[in-house]
Amino acid sequence: MTSNPDAVRARAAAVFDLDARLPARVFRELADDAVFCEFDYLLTPDAWPALVALAGLHGDQRVDLVVVEGHGIAESALSLSVEATADDYWAEIGFHEGRDFVDSIAIMTQTVVLTGPSGRWGCWGERDPEVAVVRGFPDEAARHEWSVRYGPFVDAAGALEFWLPVTFPGRSVPDAYAAELTANYGASPQSDQGSPSSPPSR
Repeated sequence: MTSNPDAVRARAAAVFDLDARLPARVFRELADDAVFCEFDYLLTPDAWPALVALAGLHGDQRVDLVVVEGHGIAESALSLSVEATADDYWAEIGFHEGRDFVDSIAIMTQTVVLTGPSGRWGCWGERDPEVAVVRGFPDEAARHEWSVRYGPFVDAAGALEFWLPVTFPGRSVPDAYAAELTANYGASPQSDQGSPSSPPSR
């Protein structure tokens, strides 16, 4: 883990607008077609291989994580080597014996970002509305291969159909929210994302 959390936060602030929230643009420069996943997935051991693979696409040797919003988390920025294991990742963020649940990033985080020293990729997650968005693929082939291998992932249209409705009253995404999300994150053809025709499950 890094000993310089301020440097990690500075790198994250260069990639993300840390004051923005979905459906607004949260990425400063990255503008390739986005893929979405469930928020909770980012903060599980299962996500670590996907994060390492994404870092590897850009030659990053570390994965940075910054808690943008959280409830009383003592350590809000960390950086792990890509040589770390999924268990190492979970040891830093999870809830396990010896750690009070209020110190668990996985439990107490409301908004989290992950990126690497290159600044060429990023994951932004919000507990409310329970989704995370990923950008920074070098090309369509890399996006498709990563999405298929580590998914399920969907495009913006899939997120609006499958995951977001349950977070709103009446289980209906407001038109203004849907329009802004679509405008800011696009909608790739479903065949490119491997988007399912029924609600995705992990």
